[in-house]
Amino acid sequence: MKPQIAKRSIVMAGHKTSVSIEEPFWRALKEIARDQRMSLATIVLNIKTGRQGNLSSSIRLYVLDRLSAQVRGLSGDRMDVTPVIRENGQHHA
Repeated sequence: MKPQIAKRSIVMAGHKTSVSIEEPFWRALKEIARDQRMSLATIVLNIKTGRQGNLSSSIRLYVLDRLSAQVRGLSGDRMDVTPVIRENGQHHA
C-alpha cells in the first residue's frame, strides 16, 4: 500500500507556502510541534531556515531524525524498569 502524498498549505511569517508530504509524516510533525509546545508554522519555519534541498524532503528528514532520537533514547544503555505484566496479571519489575 503506497502512502498518498497530499499538498499542504501553511503560512509562515506572513508568507504562504505549500509542501507535498505523506499523511504519516504530517501527523508526526504535528505531534512533534505539540510536544514542543510550538505552532506547526513555527516548526516548519525552523526546518525551512536550516534546510538543504526542498522543504518537503527536509520535513521528512526532520521527522525521521526526531523519531530516531526517541528510539535511541528508548533503547539506550539505561536499565528498563518498565513493569512487565505476566499472563496472570501480576506486575513484575
